[in-house]
Amino acid sequence: MYAVFLAGGVELRPDERRLLVQGKAVALGARAFDLLLVLLAHRERVVGKEELLERVWPDVEVEENNLTVQISALRKILGAGAISTVTGRGYRFTLALEERSEPAGTPTLGSAPESPTIAVLPFDNLSSDADMQFFSDGVSEEIIQRLARIPGVGVISRTSSFQFRGRDKGAAAARLQCTHLLDGSIQRSTDRVRVRAQLMEASSGRTLWSDGYDRGVEDIFAVQDDISLHIARALERTFAGSVIRRPDPANYDLYLRSSPSSYAPDEVRTSVALLEVVTERAPDFADAWGRVAYLRGFLHPYLRFAERAANAARVEREAATALGFDRDNIDALAARCFVAPPYGSFLEGDRRLDALRLASGSGDGRRYIGWFMRHTGRIREALAETELAFRLDALDPMSINLLALARMATGEVSEAIPLYEDLVARVPQMSFPISSLLRAHAFQGDWDAVDRLLAIAATRPLGEFQDTVPFVRAKRSPEHLDAWRGAFEAHMSKTGRVDVARLVYAAHLGLVDDAYRAAEVVRLGPGGGVEDIMGPDGYRTAILFQSNMPELRNDRRFARLCARLGLVEFWLATGRWPDCVAETPYDFKLACEEARNVAREPFEY
Repeated sequence: MYAVFLAGGVELRPDERRLLVQGKAVALGARAFDLLLVLLAHRERVVGKEELLERVWPDVEVEENNLTVQISALRKILGAGAISTVTGRGYRFTLALEERSEPAGTPTLGSAPESPTIAVLPFDNLSSDADMQFFSDGVSEEIIQRLARIPGVGVISRTSSFQFRGRDKGAAAARLQCTHLLDGSIQRSTDRVRVRAQLMEASSGRTLWSDGYDRGVEDIFAVQDDISLHIARALERTFAGSVIRRPDPANYDLYLRSSPSSYAPDEVRTSVALLEVVTERAPDFADAWGRVAYLRGFLHPYLRFAERAANAARVEREAATALGFDRDNIDALAARCFVAPPYGSFLEGDRRLDALRLASGSGDGRRYIGWFMRHTGRIREALAETELAFRLDALDPMSINLLALARMATGEVSEAIPLYEDLVARVPQMSFPISSLLRAHAFQGDWDAVDRLLAIAATRPLGEFQDTVPFVRAKRSPEHLDAWRGAFEAHMSKTGRVDVARLVYAAHLGLVDDAYRAAEVVRLGPGGGVEDIMGPDGYRTAILFQSNMPELRNDRRFARLCARLGLVEFWLATGRWPDCVAETPYDFKLACEEARNVAREPFEY
């Protein structure tokens, strides 16, 4: 039996780490949920701020404002009266909840997945050799790759499932919200390896299948095959896809070590270097070719523009090699999307995206499907795709970041803020969430939060996101607006170019006519100089469709701008219209038809 708490349309299921509002699961950052559980467990008293900080952030020193932000996020979801502030003492959970008990495995509204979802945990290394952990992880990794090809079965990404090791495994089912768990152990002695594996039902803990293998080390991949096949029979599914070629264990260890954690460019470059060694030593290892193409594609927007053509060609070759072995290699397909031009070739880019969406298999690249969709204005559909990818990798920082971005794009700013706050605290080396969180607080008009975050931003490099700071200041103060306008005009005068992000910012700050006058006399892309914008969002078009910045697209001239970018050509040819087609104060489709013959500006530098 476990407890379920109800209050109106709110349903809290602590053992599943799920919060539902009107039957719909609400995404909360890990820290916000931990805070909620602490307040709930001690709802009979006031919980002091120091106690909350110690319980919720036991492994990191954080400022009190982190607590304030998380409390605010919870109040926005549960209601202002759900958590009371006792001045000078702390907080108390005051929402009146009805408590009931349910047996394990009871179906819950909105919580049960429509299809089985499996988390493959890292197999325990029972050997005395610590290096065997990579060998053990390799077995789990291979099983993930094979299970991903079972039709109708979701497989949690290794980035999330591999966070649960040893005694932490007991929390895996609730945190990952899966229906099944696969766990096991590996023990090696001299030239023999013994593998134990078991498939469990997450809701009941019941073992559905278990088996053991005792083989010579040279047969380790045959052991992996046997495990995968037995699991497939237990689930009454059939594997699909091509044969996966595997390297020797030493190269597989290098492949496993290449998975980045923060996606900082220098870290990714180190991962690429490891994978170059693997692909040289194991030239038929499809997953290594796919991952090196994917990570090199991720680095693409950080390169100087003069270097990008050669890099794109290399990514295409590596992706083609991976796809030659495995036509559904997710990372290779995503890599080809990464190196497509930011604008001007949306028809080709969407063909590449469709190939990624339709492919089976697993890979980090799947999480970017929604991100790419936003560049043609399909914001709500993009959020649905991102939610799906997030469910299979809910603990990975980049997966969380992309979900927060997708939520903010649809105007769900309050739902995005706790996700960003969690990332800022947990992964300080990531610059993405700081920049996005600054904009989110500015959209909410929470200037105290902006000031606190600006203090943090001053101690951390924002890199290509540095332009967020003057935009936020201009949004807040007319004095800073004049400075922003001056910098906007000076940039165009010096370079003869402007990016669409600056146009969106200008319009949002009340400079709609200035933005369109500028767009008519300058080019839209980079010039190949030091003033060019770098990074993943440089010269991309997703920002044109942000729900909370509609000023540029509410002007009929927007269609002509989109025609220059190649978007009108894409919409007219495919019928995949952006969400704003039903939101603009003019006939959007007619305006696009009238702009059909506006010359398309190819992306060049």
